[in-house]
Amino acid sequence: MELSDANLQTLTEYLKKTLDPDPAIRRPAEKFLESVEGSQNYPLLLLTLLEKSQENVIKVCASVTFKNYIKRNWRIVEDEPNKICESDRIAIKANIVPLMLSSPEQIQKQLSDAISIIGREDFPQKWPDLLTEMVNRFQSGDFHVINGVLRTAHSLFKRYRHEFKSNELWTEIKLVLDAFALPLTNLFKATIELCSTHATDASALKVLFSSLILIAKLFYSLNFQDLPEFFEDNMETWMTNFHSLLTLDNKLLQTDDEEEAGLLELLKSQICDNAALYAQKYDEEFQPYLPRFVTAIWNLLVTTGQEVKYDLLVSNAIQFLASVCERPHYKHLFEDQNTLTSICEKVIVPNMEFRAADEEAFEDNSEEYIRRDLEGSDIDTRRRAACDLVRGLCKFFEGPVTGIFSGYVNSMLQEYAKNPSVNWKHKDAAIYLVTSLASKAQTQKHGITQANELVNLTEFFVNHIQPDLKSASVNEFPVLKADGIKYIMIFRNHVPKEQLLVSIPLLINHLQAESIVVHTYAAHALERLFTMRGTNNTTLITAAEMAPFVEVLLTNLFKALTLPGSSENEYIMKAIMRSFSLLQESIIPYIPSVITQLTQKLLAVSKNPSKPHFNHYMFESICLSIRITCKANPDAVGNFEEALFMVFTEILQNDVQEFIPYVFQVMSLLLEMHKNEIPSSYMALFPHLLQPVLWERTGNIPPLVRLLQAYLERGANTIASAAADKIPGLLGVFQKLIASKANDHQGFYLLNSIIEHMPPESVDQYRKQIFILLFQRLQNSKTTKFIKSFLVFINLYCIKYGALALQEIFDSIQPKMFGMVLEKIVIPEIQKVSGQVEKKICAVGITKILTECPPMMDTEYTKLWTPLLQALIGLFELPEDDTIPDEEHFIDIEDTPGYQTAFSQLAFAGKKEHDPVGQMVNNPRIHLAQSLQKLSMACPGRVLSMLRTSLNAEAFQYLQGYLQAARVNLH
Repeated sequence: MELSDANLQTLTEYLKKTLDPDPAIRRPAEKFLESVEGSQNYPLLLLTLLEKSQENVIKVCASVTFKNYIKRNWRIVEDEPNKICESDRIAIKANIVPLMLSSPEQIQKQLSDAISIIGREDFPQKWPDLLTEMVNRFQSGDFHVINGVLRTAHSLFKRYRHEFKSNELWTEIKLVLDAFALPLTNLFKATIELCSTHATDASALKVLFSSLILIAKLFYSLNFQDLPEFFEDNMETWMTNFHSLLTLDNKLLQTDDEEEAGLLELLKSQICDNAALYAQKYDEEFQPYLPRFVTAIWNLLVTTGQEVKYDLLVSNAIQFLASVCERPHYKHLFEDQNTLTSICEKVIVPNMEFRAADEEAFEDNSEEYIRRDLEGSDIDTRRRAACDLVRGLCKFFEGPVTGIFSGYVNSMLQEYAKNPSVNWKHKDAAIYLVTSLASKAQTQKHGITQANELVNLTEFFVNHIQPDLKSASVNEFPVLKADGIKYIMIFRNHVPKEQLLVSIPLLINHLQAESIVVHTYAAHALERLFTMRGTNNTTLITAAEMAPFVEVLLTNLFKALTLPGSSENEYIMKAIMRSFSLLQESIIPYIPSVITQLTQKLLAVSKNPSKPHFNHYMFESICLSIRITCKANPDAVGNFEEALFMVFTEILQNDVQEFIPYVFQVMSLLLEMHKNEIPSSYMALFPHLLQPVLWERTGNIPPLVRLLQAYLERGANTIASAAADKIPGLLGVFQKLIASKANDHQGFYLLNSIIEHMPPESVDQYRKQIFILLFQRLQNSKTTKFIKSFLVFINLYCIKYGALALQEIFDSIQPKMFGMVLEKIVIPEIQKVSGQVEKKICAVGITKILTECPPMMDTEYTKLWTPLLQALIGLFELPEDDTIPDEEHFIDIEDTPGYQTAFSQLAFAGKKEHDPVGQMVNNPRIHLAQSLQKLSMACPGRVLSMLRTSLNAEAFQYLQGYLQAARVNLH
């Protein structure tokens, strides 16, 4: 694409259309932009637009499109084409920083993100002057520019907070510190001075405080991995100023908004974080400053109101106290009983109250409420912080703290009992307090794993939780119902099984509650109970114990999906999946109605898939329905195909990318259920599965390979007779996969199925070409993963076509090639093969080469006979060699970069491990002994003399063991 006015105009028109609410206009425009984004100059046209366009909406749209383009395409992936040409990359890096700094804030943020995405890949090696360019702008004195630099630096350096330690990371951080730490400190001091100078100018203060927040965030990122020498030497400057900012209160910075945190709150929150970081990680160096921070933060907590805008500040301040109180160094600060009482009374109890804002979220923003409450994304809520502080205090002061709180809990429950409909919030706080007191250690998977000995959980459950869940109405006091259900969920390992069994019908009943939070919690609690392990690794709650409730459970779960706000509720769908898995054949009578409901749901959500977890569990549930029913009645597979194929066809025709990998997995499962030939409905689809466009998406590759394997297993003869013209297409897919380091193993899965199942004459003409392709790949890039797959393949080929055929095909490509492969690949590398079936294939294949390949006995290949036998005995007896050369870096399928739908394996569509050798050989060691005996009878004396002269003594000893076990002798 030329950098011309005409192209700028075209791009402007298409960008406008992407904002159109009408999909008929929007979608084609998005497709057009997708089609041109590979063209040279495309990103530069976008940057030109966002700089020069007269319309603000186009500028913003161009900046967002540019950022997303960078996100999708900047990373260079091995084996894949470079999606942005080098000249565009150079031009982008040369222009983006000045452009970002001269843009309005809305666009600045997008470009700043784009710089950090580029920086993650290119900085420092491929973009060495980025830091200098940024630091130089600090001198400009223009805070719009300075804030742009700070924002970019923040998005670039914040990854230091969660990266694993490595030399590469340390080198990069050192480089950043050398260039950035001093200018940042000078800017910090200058900004604080300017704050005093402009103390009465509200608009100037807003800009300056925005800078201070970013500076404080950068301080956190740069100090996270280790305490840099520079910051240790300048701790006085930073900590004194941080402390004075904590105690600052400027009326001009206070906001009237009760919801949104103002600049002052955001800055103080970050300073609390910074102080907590130093208190936890660098306590020795920080000790002189700690008492004054504890005092300042304590005063902050006691004087800050209950408004939502202070939530982040209060929770960070409490988290600071929590991190301090559990360090032995600081224990003395909290020892006094009055201090503990004061903390409990003034900090913990007030911040555990269920406020009007929480009630509002519970009713009107339930999804967010659930995310925070159930999934632990409530890190910045007051309640979570207060709960952490209770746990922290209990580390050294469990007795006194439990004593203080027991009094609070009792008085709260008494208040509730006086007038439940008015005082229900007291009971809510009491339950929350008991939960935070009792839970010492918790995991998502198992709930509470360690509990406080001083709290009687079962007694509290029977007296205070069950009555709420047993009340006649499921809709009364929804918050207390949710608390009760959550209590069961959290303490499921500490409440006796009989109490859990009493709870199950109560939970099933609460699936009908109108409150989204209540019926979601009920579904989640059931799902968690169903996964609990009993003795013998079986489920704690058995299908037999659930028998009386099957119908009402399934009815209420599916009904819950029709309740307002829960049509795509992932917790309900996960509970459906888990119920199927637990109940197994008990669900068969309900399958016709269940599969209809699942199919309707699938059709509805395929129009606009927006909840990945919900969709995943829905497909898992479909797989379970198929598995459970067809296990009892294999012929039922036709009913499922009838129910599902119409929806599947629609998904494939409309190219619903998120669902296609799932559809392929379910189809594989269905096809594998067929015992005889492939039904014609599948054969009609076969040619479409070979279309290159389907193979472009990484997420499609594993399920598509499996589906093609199912076709080959079930219908190789049909393909050979009715679709022989498609065999080159099948091999084309193999060729594409084998060329990629990330997907070569998938290429081998396909190739192995072709060799194993296709009639030999149908692939005769292609065999030599297959081997040539494999050798080309071996020459170009020989990785451990490729060699392991290659070894399995050649041995499978040997089992299928015979050892002589393997030797002949190698030597037809190049004379003596067979010997080279044995010497350079098979003998040195066979130890790397892993997996029971894979090792068995290799053992049987090598046994055939040793005993059924005449050239091994009477040509120059004979010198390889003993080393090959020794390598085979090594495969049997030595530990697997799992070393991988340093320079090799495998990309796992799941980690393949790129922003397409990743492949999500369905657990309940799992493929049974297939053993191509099967019953033909049960014990490969015995098989080796028997085969050697046959060979020794054909060549009397030779085998024994070869063994005695050149086989290593230890290997010979093992071999004698095999011969004895097989009860055979060599001649």
